[in-house]
Amino acid sequence: MISEKRDTPAYIGNLAFPLSRRFSVAPMMDWTDRHCRYFLRLLSKNALLYTEMVTTGALIHGDRERFLGHDETEHPLALQLGGSTPADLAACAKLGEAAGYDEINLNVGCPSDRVQNNMIGAVLMGHPQLVADCVKAMRDAVSVPVTVKHRIGINGRDSYEALCEFVGTVAGAGCTSFTVHARIAILEGLSPKENRDIPPLRYDIAGRLTQDFPHLEFIVNGGIKTLEQCHEHLQTFDGVMLGREAYHNPYLLAEVDRELFGSTAPVISRSDVLAAMRPYVEKHLNDGGSMHHITRHVLGLGTGFPGARKFRQLLSVDIHKTSDPLGLLDQAGKLLEGR
Repeated sequence: MISEKRDTPAYIGNLAFPLSRRFSVAPMMDWTDRHCRYFLRLLSKNALLYTEMVTTGALIHGDRERFLGHDETEHPLALQLGGSTPADLAACAKLGEAAGYDEINLNVGCPSDRVQNNMIGAVLMGHPQLVADCVKAMRDAVSVPVTVKHRIGINGRDSYEALCEFVGTVAGAGCTSFTVHARIAILEGLSPKENRDIPPLRYDIAGRLTQDFPHLEFIVNGGIKTLEQCHEHLQTFDGVMLGREAYHNPYLLAEVDRELFGSTAPVISRSDVLAAMRPYVEKHLNDGGSMHHITRHVLGLGTGFPGARKFRQLLSVDIHKTSDPLGLLDQAGKLLEGR
């Protein structure tokens, strides 16, 4: 059964169908690369997928194909940008739209020292007008939706009033969709990992935004681990975003289309997912790539059944010793048969 709430806005970007943020997988550095996204798309046709954060400097001065390249099957697909210079963000948004991305998202949530020093990420919550200027520049440059992912606050600006000021200011620049990580970010003294765990989750604070800004779309992120929890949050929010749980337990996505989007298609098995990855892996190998670039993302398929540990060992340890990587992949696939 699909949880009901107020009507969720739908947008048309580069897609031939409405872009839904009802369920999405979070942008995660070193994890949600193109290989990971290809794999996740096999599990869910409807989940909105995000790139890793790409900084404006990397995109303007670096290898654009590396940062923007993707397979057409990955859609619906959003590009997350990190930056704080409106002109640079506008230029990068145009590059993303030209590359075929369906949404451009601005990172206002990353708490790491490295990005703070470049005025990227959560530190921008202390500068709502600058974020609004960035959003306006990007919206003026592209026709696809421009969205913002942020925290509920930062140390020193962690009141609900400050959060409302941020959302209201950015909404005034035309942003209508906000993904809210329901924790504050501590900008000094905590690592990014600690910032994902130590500040308490405050879904109630994030939920108040849906009441005070009923014309905006709010997606909740942080600490969500099950589809049951997704259903609960969809009573309040327009969408849910999963991060680390979606990566470590990816087979959860196999139920998403049926549970959250009302699909009647059969749920794909673990073994069929790996079999569907084989041609992709083979092409990557033929292009000079390493199988580990891809298979490191599928290790989470090996959880909760006899032989799961052997599956993970094959694709994380033995993979570096074999002269027949596709044979090893087939061997791992046999462990998934019937699952």
